[in-house]
Amino acid sequence: MKKILVAEDEQNIREFVVINLKRAGYDCVEAASGEEALRVYEQAGGDFDVAVLDIMMPGSLDGLAVCKELRQKNATIGIIMLTAKTQEMDKVTGLMMGADDYVTKPFSPSELVARVDAVYRRVAQFTRAAEPNFSEELRSGRFVLNLRNRSFTKDGNPVELTQVEFQIMEYFISNAGKALKRSEILKHVWGSGYVGEEKIVDVNIRRLRMKIEDEPSNPRHVVTVWGIGYRWDK
Repeated sequence: MKKILVAEDEQNIREFVVINLKRAGYDCVEAASGEEALRVYEQAGGDFDVAVLDIMMPGSLDGLAVCKELRQKNATIGIIMLTAKTQEMDKVTGLMMGADDYVTKPFSPSELVARVDAVYRRVAQFTRAAEPNFSEELRSGRFVLNLRNRSFTKDGNPVELTQVEFQIMEYFISNAGKALKRSEILKHVWGSGYVGEEKIVDVNIRRLRMKIEDEPSNPRHVVTVWGIGYRWDK
């Protein structure tokens, strides 16, 4: 069963999310606060595929803090933030902390399920790639992307990537030297049915540069191609 942690303090919204995800075939565990979300996560031994987190929750742990904690504990769990239209900076902050996507309130059941499905597919790809009969590496200069154990190294040193970052790197290295449009990256990583904005690509690129570039403000590998998108250089 596809297992999801839903953390939302407003009961009517939480019930709306849970009902629609259950209809879509997901097993949902609810939490009404950030503290409860982390407690439930630990009690389940981290056995969740996706977490849906409201940014604004009462107590000392809001959704952003929970996102950061979960990402530190689990590099592969899918994380989706629930945000209000007025929380533009919080959306970017959430993505920088390791969230995979966000859904802006109010949202329709179909939009919610589509976003969760897209994130879950990436998590499932991680699981399949970890199987013993899967073995492949992509090498590019100082970097090695291991598709079997989903690891990434720079000069032999491990670099922790989220599943979104890993997929972007796989796409980049597989198309080294080619200028890739934002729309192409969005479609490849988030899926053709994604209904969000292309700026999610830019935020993830910024996060990637902070992890792999010697000088993130002067990138040598993830290069901006003005008016088009990005290019991977060895």
